[in-house]
Amino acid sequence: MLKAKARRREILLGLFAICILTVYFTDVWLITCGFDGCPTPRAIQTFQPDQGGRILDRYNRLMGRLEVVRRLNIDLKRDVPEFVQQAFIATEDRRFYQHGGLDWRGFFRALATNLRAGRTREGFSTITMQVARNTFAVRRYPARSLRQKFIELRLSRLIEHSLTKQQILELYFNVIYMGNGVYGVEAASRDLFGKNTRQLTLPEAAMLAALPKAPSVYTPRRHPERALARRNLVLSLMVKEGYVSASRLPGLQAQPLRIARDEWRPKDPNDSYALDAVRQLVDSIIQGGTADIIDLTVRTTLDRNAQLAADRAIRRQASAIQSEAGRRALVQGAMVGIDPRNGDIRALSGGRQYERGTFNRALLAHRQPGSAFKPFVYAAAMAAGYTPSSEVDDDPIDVIQGRNVWSPANYNDDYSGRITFRKALIKSANAATVRVSQAVGIPRIIDVAHRNGIVSQLPNVPSMALGTAEVTPIELVTAYAPFANGGFRVRPRLVRSISTSDDVPIWISSEPDKNPPQVMDPRDAYQVTSMLQSVVDYGTGKAIREYGVRGLVAGKTGTTNSGTDVWFVGYTPTIVAAFWFGFDNPAPISGDASGGRLAAPAWAEFYLNGWREIASPNAWNPPAGMVERKIDPTTGYLATEWCPVTRNEYYKPELPLPTIPCPEHGPDMGDQQNPDWQNQRDWSNDFGKKIGKALGKIFKF
Repeated sequence: MLKAKARRREILLGLFAICILTVYFTDVWLITCGFDGCPTPRAIQTFQPDQGGRILDRYNRLMGRLEVVRRLNIDLKRDVPEFVQQAFIATEDRRFYQHGGLDWRGFFRALATNLRAGRTREGFSTITMQVARNTFAVRRYPARSLRQKFIELRLSRLIEHSLTKQQILELYFNVIYMGNGVYGVEAASRDLFGKNTRQLTLPEAAMLAALPKAPSVYTPRRHPERALARRNLVLSLMVKEGYVSASRLPGLQAQPLRIARDEWRPKDPNDSYALDAVRQLVDSIIQGGTADIIDLTVRTTLDRNAQLAADRAIRRQASAIQSEAGRRALVQGAMVGIDPRNGDIRALSGGRQYERGTFNRALLAHRQPGSAFKPFVYAAAMAAGYTPSSEVDDDPIDVIQGRNVWSPANYNDDYSGRITFRKALIKSANAATVRVSQAVGIPRIIDVAHRNGIVSQLPNVPSMALGTAEVTPIELVTAYAPFANGGFRVRPRLVRSISTSDDVPIWISSEPDKNPPQVMDPRDAYQVTSMLQSVVDYGTGKAIREYGVRGLVAGKTGTTNSGTDVWFVGYTPTIVAAFWFGFDNPAPISGDASGGRLAAPAWAEFYLNGWREIASPNAWNPPAGMVERKIDPTTGYLATEWCPVTRNEYYKPELPLPTIPCPEHGPDMGDQQNPDWQNQRDWSNDFGKKIGKALGKIFKF
């Protein structure tokens, strides 16, 4: 008997202990918001409803949104008339100003109603609880679950202690779901009535207040009769609460519903292919985890001003080309600009007309670069022991390929005979370049291009030297970067970091290599850049100078067979940018299409209007140990006293130095030093013709 009593006592004590532990566990669970941690008062006070995340440029300036969220946040006092507030309070929480987050009267009333009905007919959520559900509890717990309800109660108390009633009501008006993918009363007002909240009539306000209970059931576009009945109920509730006089009710309820024809969707005029690329990269990084993340901040490497200028230049120049193309197909364009010092992408445009999710030509379009590939031929030549002053025959050439003979021709069949490598690149001479490639070897050229950053396959065929292999714009600018930075390969980077709305890091990009791989002898990079500066100053790229670009600029035009693709890849010590124009389905643009005439102007517009990082004049100083000689940069020969322009050229000391004086200028040619060094004579004239006969014709290669 005693043993039985002792056993019952032990059981009762055990049950009592379990009850105490259960109460304690439940209390701790509630206090910690389900062990997930409750928001601090500061977090509640600074909370901003999600408007789609933020994409920031490298200077933390807003560039756009990660997602299109149909929401417009508003200020309660300034933007929401009192009768609009009253409509929602009368419908959703008539004791809003009397309770502290949970309306016990409403709770017991709903409990009694549901017990009598034997099912859930009435809810007891207050406006504060709805704020909790749509802010800090959203997507964290199963909808309508008991767990969610308990957490809402805890969050509601925290919100009531952290915010005033007016602040809670403002938050409610910005976070509440109103149906049709719309959040907040301002977005709903524009979506349903085509006007802002300040312009609403009383019946329209009642229609908005009718939606939160069941947005899909009462949406007026799909269910106008239900919507009208629900609106009239809201009007009667406003009368019951004393917000509207009973005498007005019949007239208000008799007013018809007038719904806007077009839905409202937020538009971002600055949305771009660059932001699309950011979104895709963020998606791949988060890997489907966005369901638990409401608002992200993405910091990019982009420069907002440069991006806007790039997009404008693509649109303007593509439109100008369209006017002479004579085709119905749309002329497209693409642009990529990266910082050669670290690989950060500063601007990116994937097409003429942006549409979200469409093909991004800057990253994905494989097109022939044409003569824009020639710098890799001459880079391989510099590595093989040639110099800018080395000479090559620029005469018609036949290359035997098995049973076939390939005969590449210069533009307009214009040949210059024996010329230096520098002049061959200035003129973009095809025949001379093919001879250089044959002397150096195609495999060596392919190796240089791949080490610099080209990742596409490059076939071992003679025509590859003239840019017949297809590459993407992003590849081309990446591979040009070693020319600009002294021979270092860079890795393109677009996103620097991803964080939550309260700046908690989710992902941080690795910083650019402090010791990037050296893929070129810095002396070779300097010599290639020196030759490409001459292309801009005197050759096929001099349109850049004619448009007013000053300072250190190097670059190369590119035009493929029949004028199908036109390019200009230009660079300074701070930016490498490529512009491409053509049709998506390759076709000739026009009879005289050329990179110098059609692509270079877009590069100049971008640089003049969107780029502010002007390099020091000493940024491209020659590497130590090189030997200096004074040459005529327009010909590549040693300068004489009659040469109109001269410059100091630098050579590797272990290689033969130039010994031939310039044969194109002499005392009988009447040459005068031209003070405007950026607009020199055109070098398409045959050897020995006088400078005065040249009128600045732009080469078309």
